[in-house]
Amino acid sequence: MEYIIEGERKTEIVKECDVLVAGGGIGGIAAALSAARNGVRVLLVEREYLLGGLATLGLITIYLPLCDGNGRQAVFGIGEELFRLSIKHGAEGPAPTAWLENGTLEDRTKTRFIAQYNPHLFALEVERLLLNEGVEILYGSVICGAQTEDKKIKSVFIENKSGRSAIRAKSYVDCTGDADICKLSGAKTELYKKKNTIAEWYYYMTNGELKLNMFGYSEIVPDDSDLPIPVPMVEKRFSGVDGLELSEMVITAHEHMLMDVLKNRRNDETYTPVTMAAIPEIRMSRRIAGKYVMDDKEMHKHFDGSIGLTGDWRKRGPVYEIPYETLYGDDIENLITAGRCISVTDEMWDITRVIPPCAVTGQAAGTAAAMTDNFADMDVKKLQNRLDDAGVVLKCWQAASWR
Repeated sequence: MEYIIEGERKTEIVKECDVLVAGGGIGGIAAALSAARNGVRVLLVEREYLLGGLATLGLITIYLPLCDGNGRQAVFGIGEELFRLSIKHGAEGPAPTAWLENGTLEDRTKTRFIAQYNPHLFALEVERLLLNEGVEILYGSVICGAQTEDKKIKSVFIENKSGRSAIRAKSYVDCTGDADICKLSGAKTELYKKKNTIAEWYYYMTNGELKLNMFGYSEIVPDDSDLPIPVPMVEKRFSGVDGLELSEMVITAHEHMLMDVLKNRRNDETYTPVTMAAIPEIRMSRRIAGKYVMDDKEMHKHFDGSIGLTGDWRKRGPVYEIPYETLYGDDIENLITAGRCISVTDEMWDITRVIPPCAVTGQAAGTAAAMTDNFADMDVKKLQNRLDDAGVVLKCWQAASWR
């Protein structure tokens, strides 16, 4: 392989802030929102030109359950706030009326706290919400490097239409979904061993009705009567952290989608695609190797450092306390993660990668980032008090005793 040696260059610092949030998916939205509400200057850097990540641009428009499946809510705070915002203009399908209108435990047990939403309206409402809370948003910008010194990130490098520049912050929240800042700053990371299969969800019209085709999936998961479970298209898997490989994945997904559309049009001439996933539908790729690695067998386990709860979207029953120590590592003091980047086993990753736990970890990470630039030295009790004040339920027994 041939190489080019680049010479030294002077890079302009174009922005300074207290908290830089990298990635505008659900984890990043929650992190930016919570940091801003804690009174600091927040800059949210997003690669695309729309917020929401897979939840909007990826058309994975199922806001998975906020509950344990047995009629008890587990996810509160910003996780619930964003749920209600996603269906502010109406759900795409049945709304969870029993949950939204204080139904009985029996009614809530019959259907989970889940909804399908419109991705475009959700993205626009989220943007408005963040701007109203004072978050500055920088679209179309890729974080491509980090300057570190004495175990701290001093600045990150970005590239966009203006060229290459730098941003300086006190604390950094990695919500990229691929632990990009972790990797670029030298923090230890782990790759998802099984890799990802191809998916290409798209909306289509048929006989005047708008429908979602959940075309392809990342894993085969247990059956659940509440959840549609699409199956993988092809057997080949992709890591999600290789540029050439990602192009191959997207091109292959597009070809399979086209074949699916043409097949359906043979039987229904009104079958017309109207929008398709605009980003690669990668579920799990790279994460931080954190202070603690959480496992899926730790359901109902109490952690002194719990920063919130999540259920298991795939089945009824489990509730997990998520420990603060899954959000940061030993290598970089002022770097914390949220969403798909947190420290979990491969088995637990499939639980924590979806919208509700991404919002939970995002809220915790953003709050922590507003409080400190050394996450290992954080007074977790003070963090928990702020989360509690913001309506987050931290302990399994609290969720179990709700109503």
